[in-house]
Amino acid sequence: MAHMHNVTEFIFLGLSSNPEVQKACFVIFLLLYTAIVLGNFLIVLTVMSSRSLGSPMYFFLSYLSFVEICYASTTAPRLISDLLAERKAIPLWGCMTQLSFLHFFAGTEIFLLTVMAYDRYVAICKPLSYTTIMNRQACAVLVGAAWVGGFVHSLAQILLVFRLPFCGPNVIDHYFCDVLPLLKLACSDTVLIGLLIVANGGTLSVISFVVLLASYVVILLHLRTRSSAGRRKALSTCGAHVTVVTLFFGPCIFIYLRPSTTLSVDKMVAVFYTVITPLLNPVIYSLRNAEVKKAMKRLWIRAMKVEER
Repeated sequence: MAHMHNVTEFIFLGLSSNPEVQKACFVIFLLLYTAIVLGNFLIVLTVMSSRSLGSPMYFFLSYLSFVEICYASTTAPRLISDLLAERKAIPLWGCMTQLSFLHFFAGTEIFLLTVMAYDRYVAICKPLSYTTIMNRQACAVLVGAAWVGGFVHSLAQILLVFRLPFCGPNVIDHYFCDVLPLLKLACSDTVLIGLLIVANGGTLSVISFVVLLASYVVILLHLRTRSSAGRRKALSTCGAHVTVVTLFFGPCIFIYLRPSTTLSVDKMVAVFYTVITPLLNPVIYSLRNAEVKKAMKRLWIRAMKVEER
């Protein structure tokens, strides 16, 4: 029976039942989450305050960093607080809210990464038309489309899960609400819904990943005609993008391409794409990009001068 919710709350088992491990994890994840917020916020602030970072690539990067903060914030604060809690309970509405925001920001990130790949393709393969194609209005439309795509993806996921009846067990062997752990708790046949979830989440991840890799292959083939200096700079930029894409899509495909199946390793994989990947984003883009490092240095010098006044 659709919409039958005898369960009013869910209980998370979390990452570990060992109190000492939980205390250690509390410190580790608190530091990681702080680094995620500060690192990505620094990129947003640097791009917004630096005239040298006015190109579309950095415009998209600032939005990606903002999305990373939001994405990590859907799971990390709850995980951190639950590590010190004896009873890790979340109400049904809270679970559905977390699920919807998680997939909203994850979907937005997928489309943003695709947009960034398209930007690199135009910049490298059609340099003479780059400023015309990637004008300010086009960039705004592409970012808006990424947000809309994320919303549609999230809406589809939440509509599928919200119709499930939860009338029995309410213990989730995870540290946040996600579609596959919730499917296990539903007291109805979930085969069809599981396949629809794979079609929405897993297939989206695979298709986007293949499109992204194909675009970078085209870029690499085009780079053969460039000078060694131009080729080196383009490879450095694309290398950072490919690294971020692989780190994000690899775990997502592993999790969401299996209908109605959960594995013991899923929680560790989830830690990677909900915490580690958002942390690596500012590290990869700042350490591998000379322009970003110079802009951050100038921002730091300006901040020190203001403090001295």
